[in-house]
Amino acid sequence: MLRARVADLADRALVVGDPGRAARVAERLDDVRQLTANREYHVYAGSYRGVPVTVASHGVGAAGAAVCFEELARGGVTRIIRSGTAGGIQPEVVDGAIVVATGAVRADGVSHQLVPTEFPAIATPELTIALRDAAATTGLSVHSGIVLTGDMFYPSDVITGIDHRMWQRAGVVAVEMEAAALFVIASLHGIESGAVFAIDGNPLAEKDDSMGGYDPYREIVTQAVDGALTAALDVLVA
Repeated sequence: MLRARVADLADRALVVGDPGRAARVAERLDDVRQLTANREYHVYAGSYRGVPVTVASHGVGAAGAAVCFEELARGGVTRIIRSGTAGGIQPEVVDGAIVVATGAVRADGVSHQLVPTEFPAIATPELTIALRDAAATTGLSVHSGIVLTGDMFYPSDVITGIDHRMWQRAGVVAVEMEAAALFVIASLHGIESGAVFAIDGNPLAEKDDSMGGYDPYREIVTQAVDGALTAALDVLVA
């Protein structure tokens, strides 16, 4: 579905959910060109600090994102870093912070069709350490730990879904929607993967279980998004 030629893909890729964010990342590249724009999948090629890179958007949710990750891996990409937004779960992980994922709880609907439930979704340790160090240079609050990958964005009044407070007690730091699929697919292909997130809210800390006050379009979130992207690009080409 990416419709990108293998010959046009670099061996290092930055992936984001939003096609608009992919376009903004592309503005940071040298000699950039757009390769494809098909559905949610917008792909760019260019270089960052002299190193060829690919930037691709994958949309929202693990099912569609898995298509992007799989096709990049099949196309010869050997390092994939996801930069996105997430919701904080621990009380100190609040708006404007950055989270580097060490691994992911597989509460998505895709990874279980790839490997058994017992298989862990883990980021490449060296990339995790490098992302944490790079994020620290932004001056923003940085946390690292296990994230929760789920399929539902807004909570449902009919189906209780994921018990975020239980995961908070277990030490999960944030919740998002694609990292588990990335880590599992990367493991299956024997390639490197990492993930860094800008926190755009914390419903538990804000006592807003319905997410009625959710607003990601604030300067504090924009700063964290920019910081996470910079850390991801720096580590991608390191």
